[in-house]
Amino acid sequence: MTFWQLMLHFLGFVMPALAMAVFMPLAGRWVMGPGGSSWGRRMGLHALSGVLVLVAGLWVQGQDGKMNTYIVLVLTAATLEWVLNKAWKRR
Repeated sequence: MTFWQLMLHFLGFVMPALAMAVFMPLAGRWVMGPGGSSWGRRMGLHALSGVLVLVAGLWVQGQDGKMNTYIVLVLTAATLEWVLNKAWKRR
């Protein structure tokens, strides 16, 4: 396997987490309104937590791309956005 193929495999593995990292701050602002931490911090935390979920799913299930892992990824991203927005303090 060449370095280029290795990078493509790695990007294919982390792409769902990176896509969630970009779109969750937008969704959080749309659903819960502005507030909480900055855009860059949110994206970084979402990317980190998403990659950790994907690695944990690979480790636990033994293969990549299982729907259970993607469900946990979405739930983790939504919960993290809720925490970053401090939504429990609202209303």
